[in-house]
Amino acid sequence: MIKIFKKKKIDDVNFFVEPDEIFLDSKNPQNFDRQQFEGRIEKPIPKRTILFFGILFLISIALLGSRIFYLQIQKGELYWKRSVNNILAKQVIFSERGIIYDRNGRKLAWNKKTEEDEGILTRAYLSPGFSHVLGYVSYPARDKSGNYWQSDFIGRDGLEKEYDNKIKGENGSKIIETDAFGKIHSENIVNAPVRGNDLITTIDWRVQQELFSLIKNFSKANFFQGGVGILMNAQNGEIAASVSFPEYDSEILSLGREKETIKNYLTDTKKIFLDRTISGLYTPGSIIKPFFAIAALSENIIDQHKKILSTGSISIPNPYFPDKKSIFKDWKAHGWTDMKQALAVSSDVYFYVIGGGFEEQKGLGIVLIEKYARLFGIGETTGADLPGEKRGIIPSPEWKAKNFPSDPWRLGDTYNTAIGQYGFQVTPMEMARAISAIGNDGALPSPHFVLNDKTKNEQVFVVDLAKEYFDVVREGMRQAVSYGTATVLKVPYVEVAAKTGTAQLGLQKNKVNSWVIGFFPYQSPKYAFVIMMEAGPASGGAGASSLMRGLLDWMSINTPEYFK
Repeated sequence: MIKIFKKKKIDDVNFFVEPDEIFLDSKNPQNFDRQQFEGRIEKPIPKRTILFFGILFLISIALLGSRIFYLQIQKGELYWKRSVNNILAKQVIFSERGIIYDRNGRKLAWNKKTEEDEGILTRAYLSPGFSHVLGYVSYPARDKSGNYWQSDFIGRDGLEKEYDNKIKGENGSKIIETDAFGKIHSENIVNAPVRGNDLITTIDWRVQQELFSLIKNFSKANFFQGGVGILMNAQNGEIAASVSFPEYDSEILSLGREKETIKNYLTDTKKIFLDRTISGLYTPGSIIKPFFAIAALSENIIDQHKKILSTGSISIPNPYFPDKKSIFKDWKAHGWTDMKQALAVSSDVYFYVIGGGFEEQKGLGIVLIEKYARLFGIGETTGADLPGEKRGIIPSPEWKAKNFPSDPWRLGDTYNTAIGQYGFQVTPMEMARAISAIGNDGALPSPHFVLNDKTKNEQVFVVDLAKEYFDVVREGMRQAVSYGTATVLKVPYVEVAAKTGTAQLGLQKNKVNSWVIGFFPYQSPKYAFVIMMEAGPASGGAGASSLMRGLLDWMSINTPEYFK
């Protein structure tokens, strides 16, 4: 018999749970992660929540749609034209150039704002008296299309040029959006500009300005073409003042707008652009004598106490006319003079004799003259941190053969070289360095214009000669102030040692360079000075010494710390 089983309906199923099933489940709990809400009873999201988010979504769609409609339909043509005509361009943001200060914190060169759209800063300078030290800059320049072919401020002379990389800074840039009418719609900085470093110099603006004023007024009053003044720390080479007259206007050259003034600068016979302190070459005359006095002592040419007679000249056979004499004149008859006296009164005859020899007195000769001149840095660059420095010229047989090939070197050439004439040429900075060595027993400092420059301060070369030779020469220079050619520098507030020089110029010798070099205080020299007045009348009475006296008097009142 076949049984037919029928599927039970769900309602017929017995859902009764047996007790043993409960106990079994309690021993085997589900592996739920309670932190992730597993094993929890799920609940449906409330209709109010769904309605809230639905309305929020619809509002967002409506706002976005309305904005798209505004931009694409209502303002679409306007923004289309703007996108066609607008230009994105990269524009330079000019860096701010570093400020140049004097040793006391006074601004010598700084920046001032202009009214130009580009916001370019212009360079301002303390004036007058500082142009050759500070120099000038050229500004960023554009072509006719408005594109910059020079995007930097570039130092063109003086400290602006020498330390350009230090003080120029680094330009930045920005992206600007402009329309066809040039109106700026947006701008964004891409790179911020970096300001240049400041420069603190060794210059004392007070002394610099006063010395310039003195040289300018003295030149005009006494018909000199120009002049130079240097005041340097003889121990470490720091330049407190460096004046070259005449000078240009740094701001005029930087801006380049006053074409007529610049044209006059270029054509002026007084050489406006020449920094006479480091690039001017001048016949030194008698200021060279102290160095050859030391040479004669060092080579045992003469004893400091031996006297030589000056009757006003010496004579030797004339190489061109055997029946005549070549006469070499002194500027006056000095009688019997020893070395100190010869320095004090500046006897030419004395230095003719110890330079080239005469009768029984042996002379140095041109080879030793050149050797000792170079020992003191004469005929060499000083390494001063300004552009364009030149080196002096010491006459020699080789030099003459090159410049006058048909004329051999003669004894008379040696005589003239020994008193700083003939083809002898020096820069004032060379002489400032050299006379510092006389004051400091042979220590040759490195002239420089940046304060606390340890490299330069430590660069002191030494002329290794006996101290007693320097003592003799220093005493002779002090006697020049006591009773000799530099008595105008005999002042009550500081003891000065000095050597004057008057170098004749040209074939007619109607022009002279008037020099004075020296140091103070005499017992412990700290400052060396050089004054050179260029191409004045030979018949004039006023010279460089009287100008230096004016500076000393001014300093005794306004900067007395220099004499302590």
